[in-house]
Amino acid sequence: MPSNAPSAPKYQYRRRLPHFQKSDAPLFITFCTGGPLFLPDDARDIVLNHCLRDHGVRTELLAAVVMPDHVHLLLRALRNEDGWPIPLVGIMQSLKSATGHRINKLLGRSGPVWEEESFDHVLRSNESLEEKREYIRQNPVKAGLVQTPEDYRWLWLNPNF
Repeated sequence: MPSNAPSAPKYQYRRRLPHFQKSDAPLFITFCTGGPLFLPDDARDIVLNHCLRDHGVRTELLAAVVMPDHVHLLLRALRNEDGWPIPLVGIMQSLKSATGHRINKLLGRSGPVWEEESFDHVLRSNESLEEKREYIRQNPVKAGLVQTPEDYRWLWLNPNF
């Protein structure tokens, strides 16, 4: 290409991948804040409290950690009154919408709090379930936020797991 030719714009895309949901299978989910937004303590409280409110209502929450710029969840979608699994897309939309609104109000800002895309993975064995639970548990330690997982205020592990 000649040096005076205009350079091509950087390739940009949105993933918009389908989210596979297998009935009663545990899901490992990660979603991030948008842009350079880091969640202060009160905002992380909002997110964790919302996840705990959904536990036993729309989800069976197995583990959760709210980091300054992302969230990891390990959960099973519960079934609705007709016996169908509650769609993950609805669970995530509700979580992101409610927490985003409350976080914006808390921080006196507007605009998206969360990236549009969430990353989810259907777990296929008890081994990977234990592996993901331990990954969530160790995430604040690996990030250098605390010395031990138990010291991190925004980590929740289901005691029945």
